[in-house]
Amino acid sequence: MPTPLTVGTATAAPGARARGAIPVTNLPGGGSLEIPVVVLNGAGDGPCIWIDAVIHGDEPEGTLACHLIDAELDPAAMRGSVVLVPVLNVPAYEAAQRGNPLDTFSYDLNRIYPGREAGYLTERLAYVHSTWLRDTATYEISIHSGGAHSYLSETIFTTTHPDAIELAKAMGKDWPLILKNIRPSGSPPAVMHDAGKHGLTVELGGRPATSPREFQRCARTLAGGILNVLRHYQVIAGEPTYAGRWQTGFQHAVLAPASGLFLAEPTLEFQKPMQKGDPLARIVDVYGDTLAELVTPADGMIFGLRALPNVQTGDWCCFYAEIEGEL
Repeated sequence: MPTPLTVGTATAAPGARARGAIPVTNLPGGGSLEIPVVVLNGAGDGPCIWIDAVIHGDEPEGTLACHLIDAELDPAAMRGSVVLVPVLNVPAYEAAQRGNPLDTFSYDLNRIYPGREAGYLTERLAYVHSTWLRDTATYEISIHSGGAHSYLSETIFTTTHPDAIELAKAMGKDWPLILKNIRPSGSPPAVMHDAGKHGLTVELGGRPATSPREFQRCARTLAGGILNVLRHYQVIAGEPTYAGRWQTGFQHAVLAPASGLFLAEPTLEFQKPMQKGDPLARIVDVYGDTLAELVTPADGMIFGLRALPNVQTGDWCCFYAEIEGEL
């Protein structure tokens, strides 16, 4: 029989939802650092699916996706539970930047899990979050996007464990690219991995998709995939759909070999097959002279592209998937 589910200050009885927060610490101005949560506790038994958004503060697509998921769910008709974290990294979200502006020592939250109980501020946030996550979740999905500097198309990162691949495939028909992250480290999915459980990182959206229409489309696609996961694991009723064909491999980060103006090839298409050596972009100087040409490192496809045309040597330009085969 289902029992009440508590996460932080939120306790939801079977068949009910509750809002609350996971306390982290106090702040100098008299306020507090907390992680907002929505707990939806089903009337029947089933897995606990945990959804984390805004690990990076400039990636708000997941916040709207959580709102859309919450609006679709009726705990009285659910089997199992869902924990929504619409904003995990609140200080970064408030500043609309990647990391916590209050903490210059452990800036990137997605690199420091499981954190430290007596560590820097962001490490403490990671520690508190990972403790609740590890003790509560059956599966976890971390929502990311390209943030302020880039756009990423529908891409999943997970381990090669069969149960993790099943979770990835459950994202549905819009998510046919599943890349290998053999040994995740520093992230919420890594916490799940170390606990003998399974998690995903899903990527969609970013700077070029910030028009109201495109931003909301990304959020709807994210929410649709996660609702499909809930159908797959029978948390909610309905028939799940699947891509039917999944490609897999690993990512390359294509970096700028020179500083200047980044000009991507105008014919590039996300997740369209490309051959090794195909042109990706040029970098030109202030006079328009070509300084460098970027080409594909292997047979595969692009899934992420830089949005800021001005570029420094060593800056990220493109995320490229080297395709090894199908799943």
